[in-house]
Formats: sequence, structure tokens, C-alpha cells
Amino acid sequence: MPVPRLTQRRPARRHAVVAALTERMPGRFSAELGLTLAPNRPNDLFLWFLAALLYGTRISGTIVAHTHLEFVRRGLVTPKKILKTGWDGLVVVLDAGGYVRYDFKTATKLLEVMRHLVDQYHGDLNKLHQAATDAHDLENRLKALGKGIGGVTVQIFLRELRDLWPKARPELSHLAVLAAKDLRMLSPAAARRGGSQVEALMTLWNERERKNKTFSDFEAALVRLGRDYCRRRWQSCPMREYCGRARRFNGNRTTAP
Repeated sequence: MPVPRLTQRRPARRHAVVAALTERMPGRFSAELGLTLAPNRPNDLFLWFLAALLYGTRISGTIVAHTHLEFVRRGLVTPKKILKTGWDGLVVVLDAGGYVRYDFKTATKLLEVMRHLVDQYHGDLNKLHQAATDAHDLENRLKALGKGIGGVTVQIFLRELRDLWPKARPELSHLAVLAAKDLRMLSPAAARRGGSQVEALMTLWNERERKNKTFSDFEAALVRLGRDYCRRRWQSCPMREYCGRARRFNGNRTTAP
């Protein structure tokens, strides 16, 4: 599949946009939770999976962070410990974190997912990755852990594992595509295509010095920009001077290169 053509910014200007984005927007959501996704941190990998399960519901990121902290504070940091807590105990934890609207449903989902993770992979997500034959099989195995795991949850989980798991190759979030399109990192035609969008942005990312950032930080910054600004609050967007949307709505010339 051909890689989508990047829009016609000069290389130095494209790099300036990427640098500005990663300086002005936070990066990985896992880091925001105090987690380090690395081969020698399997427990943080599980805690990120737990966070992805919580993020996968239509609920605020603040509530997810508070709820995730409740799990950590109570020592519920492994599948077996979550199973031992039981349904009633999980509802208490979810309520304490503010996850009230979906507490019953989420408690049921968590127990099902943890039970399957323990039974099929001995509670080890790395074993799940090793068992997968390719990227597609990896996503299917994650979804098969429980009825409540859909494409959004899998995408949230895997996009921060691109540098850790070779088979973690999810498509871009529609929010990342929206932001990349507004910043003219992807042409409108490229923004409508599938997985090759990732390769196009990886090419852009790899063209510049990265300064202790990863592609996952870049991708997460795009997701945050798309979520928080591209649809409603574009007028207060921290990337406004680079945004094609702002120029269209303003009707005036901007400083966008």
C-alpha cells in the first residue's frame, strides 16, 4: 500500500510544527498516570491495560485518572488481586474514583477480562502478545478477553505500545487524523485512508531530532489536540498559528507556514 503523501510544507516548517506540538501538548497518557512502558516493567504494562479498559467508556479522563489511582492505592495491581476483590469490592473502588455511572457494568467487565487473562495467558499480557501471529491477531485476542473490549479500547492500549510490542500496530485514532489534517501533516485524501496514515506520520516523525520523545508521545499529542481543540475550541488552540481550520474560519491571513 502506498504511503500517503505529506502536505506541501517545506521540511524545516514541517519539523517546526511537530516540535511545537510535542512542546505545547502533553504526550503519552500512560506517563501521565506515572507508568513506564518498558520490557522490565510488566506491572506497569498491566496497569496501562487497566487504564485503557477505563478510558474505553465515555467518561472524563479526570475520572479515569482518579479511579485508576484508587486501584493502585488499594493494591489492585494484578489480575488475580482484582479477581480476589470480587464484584462488590470493585463497585466500591469504582465509586470511590467517581466512576459511578458505569460502576456495575464495569465491575462485571473487569472480572470477565481478568478471569480470561489468567486462564488463557497466566495473567501475563506479554504472553498474549507472544501468542499472537500478527497485528490483526493481537487485536482480536485482546477483544476476546471480554465482551466490553472493543476497537476503541484496543486502540487506546496499543498505540502507546508501538515501541514495546512489534505487533502493536493499530490504526490512528480519528482524533489524531483530525488534528494531523488541520495541521496539514496529512493531505485530505491521505486522512481518509487506513493504516498507511501511521507510516506517513512516522516518516515525518523520523525526519527530525526527537529529544527523548517517542512516536507514541507525538501520536498522543495529536489525539489530545483533536479531542480538546479541533472540534469545538479551535479559537483557543495552542497550535492555532499552524492550523488550516483557523485560517479558513478567520478569513484572514495567519502566520501558518
